Amino acid sequence: MTNNVTVVGAGLAGSEAAYQLLKRGFAVTLYEMKPVKFSPAHKTENFAELVCSNSLRSDRIENAVGLLKEELRRLDSLILSCADETRVPAGGALAVDRDGFSALVTRRLRAFPNLTVVHEEITDLPDAPCIVASGPLTSDALSEAIERRLGVSLHFYDAAAPIVTKESLDFSKVYSASRYGRGEDYLNCPMTRDEYFAFYRALISAETAPLHSFETPRVFEGCMPVEVMAKRGELTLAYGPMKPVGLEIDGKRPFAVVQLRRDNAEDTLYNIVGFQTNLKFGEQKRVFGMIPGLAHAEFVRYGVMHRNTFLNSPKLLNCDFSLRSDPLLFFAGQMTGVEGYVESAASGFSAGVHLARKLSGKPAIDFTAETAIGALGHYVAEYNGGDFQPMNVTFGIMDGYPERIRNKQERYHKIAERSLERIGTIQLD
Repeated sequence: MTNNVTVVGAGLAGSEAAYQLLKRGFAVTLYEMKPVKFSPAHKTENFAELVCSNSLRSDRIENAVGLLKEELRRLDSLILSCADETRVPAGGALAVDRDGFSALVTRRLRAFPNLTVVHEEITDLPDAPCIVASGPLTSDALSEAIERRLGVSLHFYDAAAPIVTKESLDFSKVYSASRYGRGEDYLNCPMTRDEYFAFYRALISAETAPLHSFETPRVFEGCMPVEVMAKRGELTLAYGPMKPVGLEIDGKRPFAVVQLRRDNAEDTLYNIVGFQTNLKFGEQKRVFGMIPGLAHAEFVRYGVMHRNTFLNSPKLLNCDFSLRSDPLLFFAGQMTGVEGYVESAASGFSAGVHLARKLSGKPAIDFTAETAIGALGHYVAEYNGGDFQPMNVTFGIMDGYPERIRNKQERYHKIAERSLERIGTIQLD
């Protein structure tokens, strides 16, 4: 069997997959079209660029994504190692210095002598063995090549939140706190009832940016533009991203709260949590300027909306993310139907490990749906509903706990303990 593997795309999934192959002695040719060509959402030349939030979400194992991160840590994930080294304060979440994180991933990969990086756009599927991790913003040419090989792709629309400078905030109106007293890592903009409803009315009537030649958007529930969410009901935001629970100030609970999360290690940039948007840039400045403390905010990045492409994976992929019709051709990342940074890295981990084992003549590893990693693979390969769409990891896609435990957090903790015990028994090499 060949010792040479092609990986297409140096995002989170592609970088993780390449690392798992490189550390096992395989020669990897990594194709990354940046900086020759950029997607609508990418801005830097580094690998593993974070184009939306800088948060990898909860770090507690009673939360499914926190469990997934801990599994990856114990299995030597490049992405989790770099995230832990570049983390910034974010309460109970793992957030990173956006630029420092991607720069560290890039340095770690480039340090391997068996890595060859080719900066060019791939317009056709390479020969196997190969892992395609070109992401939800796969170029038109490669998307067409994938469609010719596999059939029609699906798509949905994704959105990113704005980023503002800390020095431009009005700290006479902003206070520091994390929910339920878990530190002071977030900045909070409290709203009265009148302020909330004035903001709500301005938001739902604001002008959105055109989607150019794209079709009528199908919006993914997990990253919904705030203006779309607001139109579901006048209190939807107050019970969603603006809920004030656990953020009392001077012993009183505001009617609503907008949170800002640190976006870099220097503590100079903050993103508006849960405020993914497709409003026109001028409208973002006007409407979001109504938030207490943001009247004179300096926007270093406005929110944007873009199309994301994903495969009809239950008809195409195995649980290890290999193609059913070609066991040495793998796909990884959000294009497979996993949603989120950590989930993308996990799919890249699985693809890299399993391709390495196939090329080495070793049996596949059955992580099983008792683990978060295994549950993601089973979801993308075995979903049998009529409306497959990208999914964040949840305890709902994992095997349940055999004993009845009424308390949800206790039940999740038991599931997490079982999962980590299973991970501890796995021999990867």
